[in-house]
Amino acid sequence: MLFTAEHDRLRQTVRRFVEQEINPHVDAWEEAEIFPAHQLFKKLGDLGLLGITKPTEYGGLGLDYSYAVAFAEELGRIDCGALPMAIGVQTDMATPALARYGSDELRREFLAPTIAGERVASIGVSEPGAGSDVAGVKTTARKDGGDYVINGTKMWITNGMQADWICLLANTGEGKPHENKSLIVVPLDAKGVTRAKKLKKLGMWASDTAQLWFEDVRVPQRHLIGGEGMGFFMQMQQFQEERMFGAASGLVGLDRMIQSTIDYTHERQAFGMPIIDNQAVHFRLAELATEVESLRSLVYRTCERYVANQDDMEVVKLASMCKLKAGRLSREVADSCLQFWGGMGFMWDNPIARAYRDTRLVSIGGGADEIMLGIICKLMGTLPRKKKST
Repeated sequence: MLFTAEHDRLRQTVRRFVEQEINPHVDAWEEAEIFPAHQLFKKLGDLGLLGITKPTEYGGLGLDYSYAVAFAEELGRIDCGALPMAIGVQTDMATPALARYGSDELRREFLAPTIAGERVASIGVSEPGAGSDVAGVKTTARKDGGDYVINGTKMWITNGMQADWICLLANTGEGKPHENKSLIVVPLDAKGVTRAKKLKKLGMWASDTAQLWFEDVRVPQRHLIGGEGMGFFMQMQQFQEERMFGAASGLVGLDRMIQSTIDYTHERQAFGMPIIDNQAVHFRLAELATEVESLRSLVYRTCERYVANQDDMEVVKLASMCKLKAGRLSREVADSCLQFWGGMGFMWDNPIARAYRDTRLVSIGGGADEIMLGIICKLMGTLPRKKKST
């Protein structure tokens, strides 16, 4: 994939923003286990960074997804994993379906201010009993007059304590689990919405994550995105951007882990020589750097295919491969680098230790590794055939 001067200018803008507006505050936000989403997102919105691929009539830049990949890569310069994730929810997880299928009225009411950074968005798929099993969600939205009445709970909701609205996946019928779901925009100040609690996580501390309850929450039926019963299909489409964004946003972070380990092992002495002079160390770092470049190439290839045709099933397979490889490689790089830092790597405030905690989520959120493997196998035609009942 060839990046242009426009891509480079975008990268420089993001890089400056990270250096000036985010990294100086990361440690404080990590300690507080929350960051000022409305304040930060407004600054991002003022720079046009929250609607890079979104339609221009709603305040977006109308650019193709290669620009989103460049943006995501530069977010990897942030000194934690929480902020790229929270920003990605706003740009690539909660809004793609609304931007593509929402009515003009709904997009003007919710998409435009979200792109401007005036509203914070969240995505509501996971539940206590349905994480990667999207078809198993239990939240319901039944029609009553001109409204939907929503009941249920959503779990592990990124931005959940601060979000103004949620792109909610709910059952709107009694049919097959892949055909009875819809995506609905739900304002989180609606009567009956309870932000039950902020969840305490292993990593990704600076990003607030909530459990939300919905008890007889009424929203107008015009808040439906696309057609009723299309929710599962549209959510599967949203996952493609989520998975590409997640993989792309981790690339520079992996580079930084490796480079900081190179720097440290040059300085750290053991048995009369720098640690890096051991072949086991410099060979391993070279191997990891090669793996990161392989992942980068896979992300770029997937992006090219997505730009050419968003509905290409090959993109589904490649995006799932990106997600799978990003999760596993993140764990591998963090673990190997921490080992070479020795006792210093085991210190809680060490940047490698933070990365070790943060990157563990990549193999879980947005579809676990096992789900990615199932998707890949299905599209390769290698899943076992179901036996016919006799």
